Amino acid sequence: MGELLTTPSQTVGPYLSIGLPWEDGPFVVPEGTEGAFWIRGTVTDGAGEVVPDALIETWQADPQGGFDHPDDPRGRAESGFRAFGRCPTDENGEYRILTLLPGVLPGEQGQQARHIDVSVFARGLLNRVVTRIYFEDQDNSGDAVLASVPAERRDTLVAKKTEDGYRFDVRLQGKGETVFFAL
Repeated sequence: MGELLTTPSQTVGPYLSIGLPWEDGPFVVPEGTEGAFWIRGTVTDGAGEVVPDALIETWQADPQGGFDHPDDPRGRAESGFRAFGRCPTDENGEYRILTLLPGVLPGEQGQQARHIDVSVFARGLLNRVVTRIYFEDQDNSGDAVLASVPAERRDTLVAKKTEDGYRFDVRLQGKGETVFFAL
């Protein structure tokens, strides 16, 4: 019998397919909702190559700072507001989420700036990575989480204004890597 070759190391395998396909996953709010805008971006790896099989999930407060969750003591979120978005990247590594600007939230160290929590699932990752989206045209100065990030890296957490919303690119590693948080 011949010698068996060692199987090459893989993190999650060469044929990764993440998540449950969900047709209206990118819609935190229905199309046509007043004040709705798109967050669009590209997910890239450490070499700057697009990641065509990543999955972006978002979780956020409604414009009044309420969550669509029974444990939120402030009551139900706005009608039609789901709070959760999910979008796989396409062959160009691009994703899109239709949402509303989240409200300011109370925090342990004062008010938290308007932000969206983001989970990224991708090949090469054994676990999701978690980050936040802040908005360049909003007051982020008092946010303790953003202030804890070195000043030279904060821009990786700030979405840039576009014609129909905001742009937030995710760099998984390397120069310009998006800041990710430990949970």
